[in-house]
Amino acid sequence: MKSIRTLVAAAVIAAVTVPAVGHIEQSEPIQSLRQSYFALLGMTFGPMADMVKGDIPWDDATFQGWAKDLAAVSGFQVERGFSPGSEEGMTRAKPDIWLNTDDFNAKLQDFRREAGTLAEVAAGGDRGAIQTQFVATGKTCKACHDEYKSKDYLY
Repeated sequence: MKSIRTLVAAAVIAAVTVPAVGHIEQSEPIQSLRQSYFALLGMTFGPMADMVKGDIPWDDATFQGWAKDLAAVSGFQVERGFSPGSEEGMTRAKPDIWLNTDDFNAKLQDFRREAGTLAEVAAGGDRGAIQTQFVATGKTCKACHDEYKSKDYLY
């Protein structure tokens, strides 16, 4: 019975692991790591912006969930995705990231702090305070984009 459980556990792990890593671009795994991180941020932040702008109906519970997700994802240590040599290949990252690592990391920390604050404010349910904190969080995104994100990458 124990060997059957072990076999089933191994099959489940294999079934989950293969699809999870199958999407990673094998020729540029570091770039894939950071692109995946920023895609998760964008797919969370974008709908929040739509809600703040009134493009989709306001829903406290949904916004709170997205804010919590944003704070959690922001904490992922994406810095390892900017290792030396990873500036080559398909990337939106400007070379300045590797020249100004301390500034880039400071901007990333600012974003993480504001995203955490957004989750806290969202949990309070005060729509005005949420919108104000959302704007503050967005400014930390923009600060990094202005400095370190290429505007002429693929699209």
